[in-house]
Amino acid sequence: MNAYAPILVLGALGAGFAIFSVVMATLVGPRRYNRAKLEAYECGIEPTPHPSGGGRFPIKYYLTAMLFIVFDIEIVFLYPWAVSFDALGLFGLVEMLLFALTVFVAYAYVWRRGGLEWD
Repeated sequence: MNAYAPILVLGALGAGFAIFSVVMATLVGPRRYNRAKLEAYECGIEPTPHPSGGGRFPIKYYLTAMLFIVFDIEIVFLYPWAVSFDALGLFGLVEMLLFALTVFVAYAYVWRRGGLEWD
């Protein structure tokens, strides 16, 4: 249990700081509400009423989310690979190049579909 004590203390300090920050922001922060502040934020696009059954969203929302997930997953796998690069040798290099190629295929798809163009 002694080995995990610093981790638990750090987690408790982090949670305490987060709770303290949220509570103090609500107590001390300014309270200037207006119509624009109370509306839902939709990435800078003016909110419009949707039909009762839901409406169609532009494909750019999904492409942006897909691109974020793809690059997030790449970073998750890239860090351990970089740490043990010497031990993996040529096999590790080839495998990471294949993995990066699949990531760039997804990037090319999003680029081709116009997911990187913000009108």
